[in-house]
Amino acid sequence: MNSIEKIKSMKGKEAIVVLTCYGYPMARILEERGIDIILIGDSLGNVVLGYESTQEVTMGDMVRHTGAVRRGAVSSFIVADMPYKSEDDAVKNANMLMDSGADAVKVEGKPLIVKTLVQNGIPVMGHVGYLPQTDEKPSVHKDFNKLLMEAEALQAAGAFAVVLEMVQSDIAKKITDFLTIPTIGIGAGPYCDGQVLVVNDILGMSDMNLKFVKQYANINKDISQAVKDYKKEVKSGEFPDEKHSFN
Repeated sequence: MNSIEKIKSMKGKEAIVVLTCYGYPMARILEERGIDIILIGDSLGNVVLGYESTQEVTMGDMVRHTGAVRRGAVSSFIVADMPYKSEDDAVKNANMLMDSGADAVKVEGKPLIVKTLVQNGIPVMGHVGYLPQTDEKPSVHKDFNKLLMEAEALQAAGAFAVVLEMVQSDIAKKITDFLTIPTIGIGAGPYCDGQVLVVNDILGMSDMNLKFVKQYANINKDISQAVKDYKKEVKSGEFPDEKHSFN
């Protein structure tokens, strides 16, 4: 059974665990912990590169970070976001991500693009609800008929799974029950077939304060203290000592 068939077979049987990360060191940890899917999100623009919008993320950015994640997670199932406006040459761009180490790509909306990619042998994860690349601001999506129509269009286009972002919990459950492919929730409640969050958020490495994010650690606090201690020891001459010097 290949990875995509395995993911599809988990629907309704075993929760699919997805984490978004952007580089080699974190990808190594995620692989060691057996995360089902590693996603290289275009959220790297906000989280890593300091851009104001994901629209600023380029194919070059995505290719570079996809390669870094693959080098850290050599056997994991990796999905890479298609960045904003990459549909202008979708097949070429998707193949660039695949050549860099992705096993599949993720597309926000755009069932026709999804269909074209699938027809060209490129596995695609869909995305409905809040679409960060094009929506003006985050909002909870509650229109069942509209969301189901969009999700079913992606399923019909050949998507192997679909992300439901910021979808009202009971609506996400109904969509999950209707679809034959897995749903991956982010801010969509407990009834999806899987869940995805940004690893920086669960580790307390960002300043995001979103209702759907649970913080499992506070790494920023530890990093800040380490930097403070290093600065103090260098200023005082305590570091480097004999132990950390060549003699």
